[in-house]
Amino acid sequence: MQVTGETGATSITRPRRHRLLRAAVTVGLFVACVQCLTFTRIQRTVTIDVNVPPDTSDVYLACNVPEYGPWDPKRLPMRDTGAHRTLSLRVTDGSELEYKYTAGSLDVVATERSGELMMARRITVDDDMQLSDDVGGFVNRIDFCIGHPQGSGVIGRLEYVRDVRSKFLKLTRNVEVWLPPEYDKHPEQRYAVIYMHDGQSLFDSRLTDPGIDWGVDEAIVRNVRAGKMPPVIVVGAWSTDERWSEYSPWHEGPRYGRFLIEELMPVVNQRYRTLTGPENTTLMGSSMGALISFWMVWKHPDVFGAAGCLSTHFTWGGTRWWYPGQTFLIEKELTPQATFPKDVRLYFDYGTHDADKSYEPPTKKVAAFLASRGLVEGKKFVVKKFPGARHSEAAWRARLDEPLQFLFAPQARATSQLTPATAP
Repeated sequence: MQVTGETGATSITRPRRHRLLRAAVTVGLFVACVQCLTFTRIQRTVTIDVNVPPDTSDVYLACNVPEYGPWDPKRLPMRDTGAHRTLSLRVTDGSELEYKYTAGSLDVVATERSGELMMARRITVDDDMQLSDDVGGFVNRIDFCIGHPQGSGVIGRLEYVRDVRSKFLKLTRNVEVWLPPEYDKHPEQRYAVIYMHDGQSLFDSRLTDPGIDWGVDEAIVRNVRAGKMPPVIVVGAWSTDERWSEYSPWHEGPRYGRFLIEELMPVVNQRYRTLTGPENTTLMGSSMGALISFWMVWKHPDVFGAAGCLSTHFTWGGTRWWYPGQTFLIEKELTPQATFPKDVRLYFDYGTHDADKSYEPPTKKVAAFLASRGLVEGKKFVVKKFPGARHSEAAWRARLDEPLQFLFAPQARATSQLTPATAP
């Protein structure tokens, strides 16, 4: 076909253009199919059979598979055939499957035939699989662990106070106090204190849903023996169902802070041989627990002199679920008029997977704010990135030496020498 205009003739062959279009579409479909085959993961069937005592009521499976919860204690009822229960799952090939048996609550879990608490099972799914277990019964996990502390394997002494009430908060919570091995050996010595959040995740793996605790006792003992920090007391306040609100500085966080300062700390200082004052009082936590730790050092430097903030949830926008364009509330606080105490020490870190992958930009903004207020990076605060690290107890356990060594370095904490046991 010829199309002629004032500038000359242009030749257009419509059939050739159509052939090119069909060829492009064919290539596109081929590429899409290859990508589909490349990225679509094979699904495997995992069948789990479990034998239970004859009088057992409903049994559920809680697992880490996103499509099944994850870790929803009532999402997956096992088929009831008396003393035998069964359930089949579809799981992506090559993934790590973690699961445990419950009676409808993550606090009511299975025991082994021996009577010990049954920990979460872990297996790599590389084929269709048939798994089996024998359950001795079901117990309240918290009651069991607190009643059988020897099963925790903790180094030192761990004491619990159940159902602590507060006039500032709606819910009660358990509190644990860890005393280092030196505590009973040296009755004349006093100790600095670390107040930690999510206390149920610190010392006893049986109390955590992943089955991994922070290993706080092991890390402190290890660093004390290496001469990198003095022995300290650790107070762990357990989190509650109001965790997101209680650890948010813009919600119930200030009231949670009053609980720590006005109610918990006076009791701890009265019952135990503590060193007091901000130079001897540290906060530490992860995620939202790190956020409230940072905030409380900022707002209460007369009480807390340091904070260990692991995987700080600086992306908090006031709701549990993130959405595009959400404003990070911490950024509203970093104004030109904002001040910050200079005589404090702060440790920040983050990984690169899960929630941690979004933490680098806001953490750098906070670091820049601190530097602009006269805090010298490397001396008063540090920020560390851990490539490959996830947002998990296992990750925080693996790097716990880092904040302990920075916050309790001998040049920053002169508490390793014996101090007479006088009233605080």
